[in-house]
Amino acid sequence: MSWQSRASALARGSSRADALADAPVRAGELARSHRDATAREAGLTGELLDLLTDAAVTDVLVNPDGSVVIERAGELQPLTMRIEDTRALAVRLAASAGRRLDDAAPIVDGTIIGNVRLHAILSPLVSGGAAISLRTARHHAFSLNELAARGALHPRIEQGVRALLSRGANVVISGATGTGKTTLLSALLASLPARERLLIIEESHELRPPHPHVVALQSRTANTEGRGAVTLSELVRAALRMRPDRLVLGEARGAEIRDVLAALNTGHAGCWFTLHANSAADVPARLLALGALAGLSEAALAAQAAAALDAIVHLRRDGPRRYVAELSVLQRRGSDLIVVPALHVSAAGELTEGPGLAAMRGEAARTQP
Repeated sequence: MSWQSRASALARGSSRADALADAPVRAGELARSHRDATAREAGLTGELLDLLTDAAVTDVLVNPDGSVVIERAGELQPLTMRIEDTRALAVRLAASAGRRLDDAAPIVDGTIIGNVRLHAILSPLVSGGAAISLRTARHHAFSLNELAARGALHPRIEQGVRALLSRGANVVISGATGTGKTTLLSALLASLPARERLLIIEESHELRPPHPHVVALQSRTANTEGRGAVTLSELVRAALRMRPDRLVLGEARGAEIRDVLAALNTGHAGCWFTLHANSAADVPARLLALGALAGLSEAALAAQAAAALDAIVHLRRDGPRRYVAELSVLQRRGSDLIVVPALHVSAAGELTEGPGLAAMRGEAARTQP
């Protein structure tokens, strides 16, 4: 059957499966062809494209001098390849992500070829041409059971996390860069019942949980005329009008924390968001810093956070191993927001209980019907 005949069959109402049943080019091949064409337009050819499609490579880092470093299996490895014009490559990558990158807007974040996160910064903010960071999404979305089998979740931690998820707790997933916050959050969302409606808000699409009822929102920067920007705060407010069962913020990094906490204090439950922090104990300070960006006083932020947030799930990285190291609860003492450990896992895998465990159990009992 010719392509004209197939198009005619589709126009007559034939299903796509019937019309393309014996097509010489399958849907997967078409998708790969489209991906490769998009990559070529952005300047990602040859070895650079091969690196981004390597399941063992998580980061491709292009330095301003053209040298390239990758992270493979948790270790940084310098390569012999070089990029001749890093600035030109950065501009092409930004354009393929639909973002602006020039002297007036020298920093960009975006997503390219479907699942690769782009960050680039131009000179003179960086010495040389441009620094480009490309982070690939997981080729395989792990389930909670798989993460537990890989040692990322101690059985007691897994039990506690599942309990927080099932009872609609509001939780912060904290950790340093590359500890697996997005991987864990995606696995958690995938385990939710299919009837629940998930509203995911991000600066660039990274969370892609295999769940049938996901609405993904992405912020937008201003155009060349300085117009058209849509902030995370605006998306949070929009999401609340879209009947979410779960409100998910990919990462809290600015004034949008005010809108998230306000929503959680007005009846919205089951919210999860990630936050960069070196330890669970550092989370209050990070929240206070973000609250200050939104004009919230320390007392106001502490009151809202203590009332809205139930727990912290903190991840750590030990070489190639990434694991949940601590489960804690947030409490307010006077005007201070404090973290009380409930369960802690050492690098050797030993689990210890903390004073926050009783509070977590009491909260669980209180919320049971």
